[in-house]
Amino acid sequence: MRKKNLGWSLGAGTAMILGLGVAASGLSSANASSLDNTASTARHPVKVEVLSPKRGDNAGVEGKGWIVDLKLSFRGKTLAGTGFNGLQLTGPAAHNNIAPFPGTFSTGQDEKIPGLVVLDSTTNSTLPGFSGPGTNLANLFNLSGVTNRTPHQTELWDTWIVGAPIVGQNLDTTLTVAVVDDLNHDGVYNDAPGVVKDLNGDGKIGAKDLDLMGVASNVVTVPFHINADPV
Repeated sequence: MRKKNLGWSLGAGTAMILGLGVAASGLSSANASSLDNTASTARHPVKVEVLSPKRGDNAGVEGKGWIVDLKLSFRGKTLAGTGFNGLQLTGPAAHNNIAPFPGTFSTGQDEKIPGLVVLDSTTNSTLPGFSGPGTNLANLFNLSGVTNRTPHQTELWDTWIVGAPIVGQNLDTTLTVAVVDDLNHDGVYNDAPGVVKDLNGDGKIGAKDLDLMGVASNVVTVPFHINADPV
């Protein structure tokens, strides 16, 4: 069962959602310091870039209000092959799954970019729908669209404004992002799990487990700090 009103503070208005477009466009794609596991990018058909947060950022207010902004570049794939299946502008409560660009809002596999995995090392397991650090947070993203298409590449953009302290506050944390490989061999990147398991048995869930599961992209890890100070 999908749980609503997760990852967004109560009272967040439509203007907050619409502001995502401004936030996304204002972030530089030159933040190469956020990419620390990209040496093998050239051999992967998908390139993941994390534009926000950057490595070492002190992000958010009271554990919320920080933004995850992603660029996903698919080499040699049609739009259908990327798994993308519709524009998205969504959020909790009244914003969930409504026009003009409906999308569901919960943890788990993203219905719009179903190959995407987004993990955070301090995700809690106390809220309904959350299973700790293995929780795929991709379906909490609010704004998804197609930013560039050429005969040789398709580029998607995906943005999330975090509206509740679901990964804690006043602590160091690590974001991990990748696109899962075509595990079922149907020609589409649509195989991201709802929860990533500890495949190497080291008691942690992150980049090593994604590598073992199988990825089509580089795996990006971004260590940063969650700010607890008020506005």
